[in-house]
Amino acid sequence: MNQHPLGRRPDAFQGRVGIARAEITPPVGIYSRNWGAAVHDVADSIHRPLTLTALTFASRDEGGPLVLVDADLGWWRPLALFRRFQRRLLDELRLDSSQLIFALTHTHASAPLMDPDPALAGSELAGPWLESIHQAAVDTVRRALAASFEATVDWHRGRCNLAAVRDFPDPHPGSNRMLCGYNPDRVADDTLVLGRVADGAGELRATLVNYACHPTTLAWENTQISPDYVGAMRQTMEDATGATALFLLGACGDLAPRYQYVGDPQVADRHGRQLGHAALATLHDMEPVGTRLGYRETVESGAPLAVWRPETVAASRILRANELTVDLELKDWPAADELERQRLSCDDRAIEERLRRRRDIRRALGDGETFAVPVHGWRIGDVVWVGCCCELYSQLQQELRRRFPDRTIVCMNLINGTIGYLPPAELYEVDVYPVWQTPFACGGLERLI
Repeated sequence: MNQHPLGRRPDAFQGRVGIARAEITPPVGIYSRNWGAAVHDVADSIHRPLTLTALTFASRDEGGPLVLVDADLGWWRPLALFRRFQRRLLDELRLDSSQLIFALTHTHASAPLMDPDPALAGSELAGPWLESIHQAAVDTVRRALAASFEATVDWHRGRCNLAAVRDFPDPHPGSNRMLCGYNPDRVADDTLVLGRVADGAGELRATLVNYACHPTTLAWENTQISPDYVGAMRQTMEDATGATALFLLGACGDLAPRYQYVGDPQVADRHGRQLGHAALATLHDMEPVGTRLGYRETVESGAPLAVWRPETVAASRILRANELTVDLELKDWPAADELERQRLSCDDRAIEERLRRRRDIRRALGDGETFAVPVHGWRIGDVVWVGCCCELYSQLQQELRRRFPDRTIVCMNLINGTIGYLPPAELYEVDVYPVWQTPFACGGLERLI
């Protein structure tokens, strides 16, 4: 008699995998003001380099390739910029849009992805830097495909306490406002999903860490270019394993470190080591590659003992990609030209930054009543990857995992572009940043789910 224990269902994929990496650190002096409260406009030094890593999947049974790009970048400003970038990338790599996931780690301590703006100090460096990112993406994907190897990719679920709920009721009496910061009375989704890539000899070649937590450790006081906590997480993983580590940002619209908004990069490194060690613990909790625990026999001793031992299990070669769109209702925002007029007449730096971002979003979405949000889904073996260009609240990943408890699901925010938040409907009755930042009307998250 053989059976598989609950919670240990194998989700392995077997096929060809390629890995390559490049550095994409922007130059010192580039425009890097990502916080309304910041008094600086340009970066003055480098904390850690930014990287771009390509991971490719192919199967002789199902075709491919599927191409993941994991980049230490914040957000696209506006969406149209990404779409131009994407078209060039797809043309040069001869891929269709369903085959590519360009994922951002969402660091808030780098230069924004934007066209040069003569009104902004240091933004003249944005164009050449963006072109270097494009060239790095093309080169790393090609190198990954050329150096691909037969591999097994399997997954395991762990936990990490780095993330906290960041919708905090304003303690001021009579306020109906939510502040964006640590709420000690709420329990965060602490799920960590770890992928392991091993070659035919069983040697570990890469790990993938899927975790939902805003990289907002470093904020307005920070003047350095940094990948935030993701950099130290990767170093912790890579120093311990010798294998390339990638990061996939989960549905973190409501999640961030409880201690954040600092200028000290050592705090970001501490957060990264915390996540890295949690991921390593998850890795060491996995069975040997290509095996699962199976019931072997009962041994009569002082107690009847159930003996479980590793047994070989076949890996799936399924590799599929799907892309669809979901029409979400938009708010009745002013037109982009009106938002620009308001911005030009504003003398408050924080409010001016908000208007600039809202203007860019409005320009990207147009003046219609709905917007078709692209949703990407991959199946790699028995694991499902799903994500979109919005900042989804963690309810999405929790609900998908509740509905499909026997399936490993990798949820991703801010892939293939960036637009705005998708908060739950009940928050639309509250004065809270993700609601007034988003262009989407109430009910968008629930429709997407």
